[in-house]
Amino acid sequence: MKISRAMGAAAWALAAGALAGCGDDGASGAGRVEFTTWGEDYIEQEIPAADLEDGWSIQYQKFLFVLRNVTVADRDGNVGARMQGSILFDHTKAGPKPVVAFDDLEAKPWESVSYEIGPADADTALDGATEADRALMIGAGASVHIEATARKGDVEKRLDWTFSPATRYADCKGEKAGKETDGVLVTNGGTDTVELTIHGDHFFYDDLQAATAARRFAPIAAADADDDGAVTLEELAAVRLVAIDEGTYGTGSAGNVNDLGAFVTALSRTLGHFRGEGECVSVDP
Repeated sequence: MKISRAMGAAAWALAAGALAGCGDDGASGAGRVEFTTWGEDYIEQEIPAADLEDGWSIQYQKFLFVLRNVTVADRDGNVGARMQGSILFDHTKAGPKPVVAFDDLEAKPWESVSYEIGPADADTALDGATEADRALMIGAGASVHIEATARKGDVEKRLDWTFSPATRYADCKGEKAGKETDGVLVTNGGTDTVELTIHGDHFFYDDLQAATAARRFAPIAAADADDDGAVTLEELAAVRLVAIDEGTYGTGSAGNVNDLGAFVTALSRTLGHFRGEGECVSVDP
């Protein structure tokens, strides 16, 4: 198995890596898998008021996250390819962005695909992000950093939130050719292009696990205790979930999530999806 390095994007080439033990060109043939990432219109443009329960709109000025360790394996745990290095993206910059491509993978289903969002380091490549962004992420030990403005009428609230927990998105599945597919399907001479989709609206869900979770901002706005227009994670941590009247703010099986700060931090570990709306299991790396 070899990695393509002529992808037309420096970050792709810098991040690409190979793992020994990939399938060779046997009777089943070989193919290619390309991974991209995108933040959709919610991050690039805004989350409109019509899509929140309480009439707020939210626009991101920065949406930084570090992507690493994209891994393609089969059900038996045999690893076909693994990305080396990491890339810091700013998804407020428009369009899907290349991550890594794996050539000469054995043509077969590779049902176990995973990737990680984790802290930056000095060798983390940049795509849309700046040197200053990387320094910020390294200094904070951050995996995700967002800056956003929420508006309702003539009221504005600013967000400047940094999250350090690393998350592995495992057992990813999503729709391919109209059918839910585990991982990727490599065909002889073909290319499976896979989008690792980041959902920026998750920060505003009112439930950690329920499929019926709604997007809300009013409880976050109300947490601005000093009314300076900036809602900090420390202010969110002072709000007990049981004191919130709007929405459910259910935590399901998540333990030790009792305040709004811990709740939003838990939501920061649900951002990663697969082929658009496809799901992965969020676990510790």
